[in-house]
Amino acid sequence: MINSIIASTCSAVGTLLIAFPGAYAIDRHKTGGTALSSLAIGLYVAPPVIALLPFFFLLKTVGLLHSVPGLTLVYALMNVPVALWLLLGFFHRVPKEIDQAAAMDGAGVIRTMVSVILPTLVPGLVATAIICAVLTYNEFLFAFFMTTNASRTLPVALALFGGDQIVNYGQMATASLMGLIPVGIAVLFFQRWLVGGLTAGSAK
Repeated sequence: MINSIIASTCSAVGTLLIAFPGAYAIDRHKTGGTALSSLAIGLYVAPPVIALLPFFFLLKTVGLLHSVPGLTLVYALMNVPVALWLLLGFFHRVPKEIDQAAAMDGAGVIRTMVSVILPTLVPGLVATAIICAVLTYNEFLFAFFMTTNASRTLPVALALFGGDQIVNYGQMATASLMGLIPVGIAVLFFQRWLVGGLTAGSAK
């Protein structure tokens, strides 16, 4: 469970560090036109097994295979398309006049993105981070092939309750219930930002 919490939390932060500037560049500066965002989300809907071998050999090359940091890196890259897609929706709701006003006051592109746009998108960023963290927390395929005993995540550990001759349903149910606790706590703690982000722009 600790490995899952570390991987999901750190990967969500890493995903936002990549997706937020990307969404800003696409929405405000039309980087890549309309094709880049469509290509990104198109890559996400492809079967995950396609990326399994490239990520496996990449982690093996850099020496991060069978480790939580390596799995965190994979998750951070995997969730960039869905985070980009979600953040673009939030960016569309922020008036571009804010950027123009910041430019008139002498703010550059980076200053506008960090000091002007970022504070207005905090609810959307929190909602995106929670969604990416939950996707990571529940992921099984990459965790199964890229972890060992010390770096296993919760979904892999739950699968091991089923043996060749018998399945420990009671222990599996108990472990599953315990695994829901961190997610429930996170949702309750960030509920205000989560609801605010998911409902942003629904009413004027």
